[in-house]
Amino acid sequence: MSRYITIAAAQLGPIEKDHSRESVVERLIAMLHQAVSSNCKLVVFPELALTTFFPRWYTEDLAGHDHYYETSMPSPATQPLFDEAKRLGIGFALGYAELTEPGADGLQHRFNTTVLVERDGTIVGKYRKVHIPGHEDDEPWRPFQHLERRYFEESNEGFGVHRAFDGIVGMATCNDRRWPETYREMGLQGVELILIGYNTPIHYAPDPGQNALQGFHNQLCMQAGAYQNGTWVVGVAKGGVEAGVESLAQSCIIAPSGQIVAQATTTGDEVITARCDLDKCKDFKETLFNFDRYRRPEVYQRITSQKGVIEPPENPSN
Repeated sequence: MSRYITIAAAQLGPIEKDHSRESVVERLIAMLHQAVSSNCKLVVFPELALTTFFPRWYTEDLAGHDHYYETSMPSPATQPLFDEAKRLGIGFALGYAELTEPGADGLQHRFNTTVLVERDGTIVGKYRKVHIPGHEDDEPWRPFQHLERRYFEESNEGFGVHRAFDGIVGMATCNDRRWPETYREMGLQGVELILIGYNTPIHYAPDPGQNALQGFHNQLCMQAGAYQNGTWVVGVAKGGVEAGVESLAQSCIIAPSGQIVAQATTTGDEVITARCDLDKCKDFKETLFNFDRYRRPEVYQRITSQKGVIEPPENPSN
């Protein structure tokens, strides 16, 4: 018996500095309605879906961008999204900047977070980004900066999964999608659906030679992760030209076979949908990628015991 769920990837176009959260939430609600008209039960929004991508600007004071963060979820600005989704009976995943309450150390913490909300309005769980790209310090030589490592902390919570939407669901964010460990961590928990939001500038200042490959690499890593772990993957962009910076669009929904079954064709607000059979995951989890039968963790020790590259010693005879 198949378990079908129709899923929407709700791609966003640019959000500028002067766009209010309320105006963005109106856009998100409009996409909820589009998704409902296609019988969707889950809508996936991008990373940092409520604001412009503020890590492209440097502030000397670390708290200089704190007005872009949410201190609660739902927040006053997002409450209408939660209310309308519950009324419509549709769930969603939403990426946002999270500023925590002071912890035991007396400090507030800043995370790049995604919240997963079920069809009845209950919060299933949160995911905080693990692989933080970019740089920490002011680098004015760049045409624009990528200061994620200044404004967000690396999460140590790892890659959990949740029983939701009649399946096993996990989340990741942007740069996480480039790392095979992201998918394998969730794959080892039986994940059937991975939700990934991203903001990816097409220009990569450390190596502009990669600019032309951004779309290829975006699909390559998500398709490989889907196939190698027998899971559906939904990748959702905030694309277009925002604050003068061109960002990748190409939101897509990927089957456990690694095949793309739906893809955005614009760089603006666009809803794409796919009817996903979660039981198709078994085609790969119980055959070629039967982990219990074929994996050899005893020979993978470097993956968790070593961080950087250690090259073999040179041959003295050379």
